[in-house]
Amino acid sequence: HLVESGGGLVQAGDSLRLSCAASGDIFTDYVMAWFRQAPGKEREFVAGVSKLGETPYYADSVKGRFTVSRDNGKNRLYLQMNSLRPEDAAVYYCAAYYKGILLSRQVADFGSWGQGTQVTVSS
Repeated sequence: HLVESGGGLVQAGDSLRLSCAASGDIFTDYVMAWFRQAPGKEREFVAGVSKLGETPYYADSVKGRFTVSRDNGKNRLYLQMNSLRPEDAAVYYCAAYYKGILLSRQVADFGSWGQGTQVTVSS
């Protein structure tokens, strides 16, 4: 079970920190990731992190602006978003890839999803 929080309305250039609380399973069994979906567009990969947190990976569009991390002691996933742009506006989803052995960017590999949190960026 995944629950996101931290979305909101910000201006371009501002920062937001998203959180995802996980429960019900062994958190370290999962590669974790953030995806986003804007109206009329497909869900796209944003950032992910390996099971023990040592390897983050990013979409090119957010590299250098966003930072993904996890706290395995608290069963939490985070996304620090800096220098936000209007094109970052979307519903952001936390996702889990059970026993993932690859640092996947594919929606189909992630079997568990949160309900999403809205991020709106005004120009």
